[in-house]
Amino acid sequence: MIETLRIQGLALVESVDLEFAPGLNVITGETGAGKSVVLGALALVAGGRGSVESLREGAQEAVVEAVFGTQGLPELEAELRLRGIETDDHCLVVRRTLSDAGRSRAQLAGQLVPVATLGELFAGRIEISSQHESQELLRPESHGRLLDAYGGLLPLRAEVAAEFARVRELDEEMARLASAGAERERKHDFLSFQVREIDEAKLVPGETASVIAERARLAHAERLRTEAGAAAACLAGDPTQPEARGSADYLAEAARRIESAARLDATLGPLGVRLRTLQSETADAAAELERYAVSIEDDAGRLAQLEARLSLLEGLRRKYGQTEEEVLAFRDRAAEELAAIAGADERLAELARERARRAETLAACSTKLSAGRVRAAERLSDALEAGLAELGMPSARIEIALQPAQAPPALPCTAGGAEVPEFQFSASPGEAPRPLRRVASGGELSRVFLALKNVLRRAGPGMVLVFDEVDAGIGGRAADRVGRVLSELASEHQVLCITHLPQIAARGRTHFRVAKRERSGRSCVQVERLSPAERVEEIARMAGGEKVSQATRLHARELLSAADKRRG
Repeated sequence: MIETLRIQGLALVESVDLEFAPGLNVITGETGAGKSVVLGALALVAGGRGSVESLREGAQEAVVEAVFGTQGLPELEAELRLRGIETDDHCLVVRRTLSDAGRSRAQLAGQLVPVATLGELFAGRIEISSQHESQELLRPESHGRLLDAYGGLLPLRAEVAAEFARVRELDEEMARLASAGAERERKHDFLSFQVREIDEAKLVPGETASVIAERARLAHAERLRTEAGAAAACLAGDPTQPEARGSADYLAEAARRIESAARLDATLGPLGVRLRTLQSETADAAAELERYAVSIEDDAGRLAQLEARLSLLEGLRRKYGQTEEEVLAFRDRAAEELAAIAGADERLAELARERARRAETLAACSTKLSAGRVRAAERLSDALEAGLAELGMPSARIEIALQPAQAPPALPCTAGGAEVPEFQFSASPGEAPRPLRRVASGGELSRVFLALKNVLRRAGPGMVLVFDEVDAGIGGRAADRVGRVLSELASEHQVLCITHLPQIAARGRTHFRVAKRERSGRSCVQVERLSPAERVEEIARMAGGEKVSQATRLHARELLSAADKRRG
């Protein structure tokens, strides 16, 4: 509920503060006194459009601030927490400002938010019905929600919306996969080529170095043979000259001489051993060089093979990495990506199966919702017609048309079900019902809204319902009935009603009077909460005009007393 409302600089208002109460709050005043300013302020709190033209002349800024009680509205508090806004002791301060520069700002609990946030949070929680608009009834898309609320179908409606959203998500994912199919094919072919190219090369880590070494030996075979042979001749002597001696021979002779001398001087013994060792190693080196020289052959075929292999290895390294290890790592990554691409096709098939299951569930839920709506539409039409008869419209007819919804391709329904409910209305006998938003007058629209809210008063959490001149064009018994319905509605919701009829004003638990006064040569609107005695005078004025007589005061007291008894 709205606990307090402060208005500054709006239209003819300089500054007013209103303290609303639970139940029915009535606002009265003479025609042109400025009652619509309160209505406009409430609309701004609910996220309505603001205009620089609504500022008070000379004011740089208009401010509307409301304290909104959130106790009993856990869903609203949860929505606020999701937006990072915490309520203080279940009280939410809502502030809306309009500047003379045309800027419009909104704050929740002191935090700046987009103005649209107010509309999102208070949709379905603050509803305004006037001669000019009834927010819900002028939006055909809301009719289905109202019907579903009456029929207890909101959980099923939510289930349909959830299944619909999931099917659409699946469709979007499948579309993305399908649209990327050609690209996946191209990438699959390319990756397959890369993996195959690397696999066919049968790489061995370190292979490039060994190939380069073998190629070098074959490319320089003649020189290697010559140099190895010459080195062997130096060590063992030239084999073509039998008398020629090499290093090994000289070392052998040196060893024999030192060994002979060691017989005379034992200290030379170790040196003789060293020389004998050197001679043996030199002979081994010479033999190894001779074998090496013999092993070197000119093999043009093998050299060509090595050149081709080296070219292949260099080509792979240019494409995939500097070393065999890097090339093989690239191959493993490409193979993993190939597996993922193959998995995309499997994922597409899996999505198609899940989509079929979800669509079947959606169709079943939608069918169940449609059946419930058919039953609820008939009952709600009867209830609304009875309610309108109570409100002085005995000839009014209400039908709830269930037009087929235009579902997306390959889907059984929309997020709101398989049909679009729309209220249709006729005020006169013999006239076929037509869309309510097109044929109902402002007063008729307000009374339909009142009847609807009264029928649905226990179908959801507490709301703030604002009625402006719901009593237009009625009087007598019909006015008393409107007052009774407003009282019934106020037992479940906070109701703010602007009225000209004493029968309705007397029903209020809290009564405000709006008056236009002149201050410092300028008109300004004042709003005051009336005491019991002041209520008598105001209701007497409403009943009898400007000249209040004892008879009209007595009538006012009777109306107030009767209202108190009905509430008691």
